[in-house]
Amino acid sequence: MEDQQHNRPWGVDLKAFCLLMHLAQFAGFIIPGAGIILPIVMWVTNKEQFPEVNAHGKNIVNWILSLIIYLVISFILMFAIIGFFLIFALIITNIIFIIIGAVKANQNEVWEYPLSIKFFK
Repeated sequence: MEDQQHNRPWGVDLKAFCLLMHLAQFAGFIIPGAGIILPIVMWVTNKEQFPEVNAHGKNIVNWILSLIIYLVISFILMFAIIGFFLIFALIITNIIFIIIGAVKANQNEVWEYPLSIKFFK
């Protein structure tokens, strides 16, 4: 029983934990900032112990940081009207990417979010 707990981050099955790390980004739609903080906390607290969590976490954080940069640029471009369309496109893209990442995690696959800048390799 003790050994089984060491293979379970936060007491959750490893595959389910990786899936939840991706889906945790949706928490930001309910509580501002939670979609950024929760996946990062999940990653940082388990990255040393579980290589799978580390791989998923790096991809998620790379996407979150990239998305923030893209949103700032889009906000600036709102003065040229195109920013409104870019923000809408980024929101839709974010939702699609989170769902794809979660599905891939559930299939034991590490999926790199397209368009993400590689801050963590």
